Amino acid sequence: MTILVLGATGKTGKRVVARLRADGVEVRAASRSGETRFDWTDRGTWAAAVQDVEAVYLVAPEDPEPIEAFVEQAVAAGVRRFVALSGRSMDKVAGRFGAGMAEGERAVQASGVGWTILRANNFAQNFSEDVWQEAVLSGRLELPAGDVREPFVDLEDVAEVAAKVLTSDEHHGRAYDLSGPEAITFDEAVEAIAKVSGRAVSYVAVTPAEYRSMIVGSGWPAEVADELNELYAIMREGYLTTPSDDIAALLGRPAGTFTAYVERTWAG
Repeated sequence: MTILVLGATGKTGKRVVARLRADGVEVRAASRSGETRFDWTDRGTWAAAVQDVEAVYLVAPEDPEPIEAFVEQAVAAGVRRFVALSGRSMDKVAGRFGAGMAEGERAVQASGVGWTILRANNFAQNFSEDVWQEAVLSGRLELPAGDVREPFVDLEDVAEVAAKVLTSDEHHGRAYDLSGPEAITFDEAVEAIAKVSGRAVSYVAVTPAEYRSMIVGSGWPAEVADELNELYAIMREGYLTTPSDDIAALLGRPAGTFTAYVERTWAG
């Protein structure tokens, strides 16, 4: 079988590619700058990507518009399984945040072929890869997350789960919540990073208005600031707080802890 991995140079995609290839699976690694060129905004790149492919790891774009057409084209080309990466509680908060992920869920469920949805918490690696990395390295992480607790999930676990369900018929029609085993605050998270790395890092809880001003002042459009504020509102409301045991059930071992991620990533 050949598996198409979209977003193959991204945080999850590159790990899924590596995991599948280590298991001896034929992988077509696709992205705008990857081995196989794939661009959601260029439909001329789709046909070669989906040709002779049995399963697709779908990382949806922010814009939901092209997703349904891509899924339909993939099915017409012979794809028989989709594994869609999504966000925790997306089934409960769709319409407030993550329009692309919500449409990815809907499109694969309506595809007429096998589908599995992976609803992940915020990644532990967000502290060291994109998202919050620059702020952590600067020594001051400012977010409108208050003292909410989050069971940050290790991307290595996400990739292992994705590889498992991409190569099995046992998970059709299922949605899994992927989280770490314990929920911690952002203050506790940066404290752990500071302790292991020797860096001075602090977390500062800011108001949504202050955060919006920061984001717009950094050059981002106001609509981006508003969408991010909606994400943090969802977090403060507790939609992402409770740890799930789905990783342990799927992999037969406990999910990786935030401490293990920190020690592996930030030591030295």
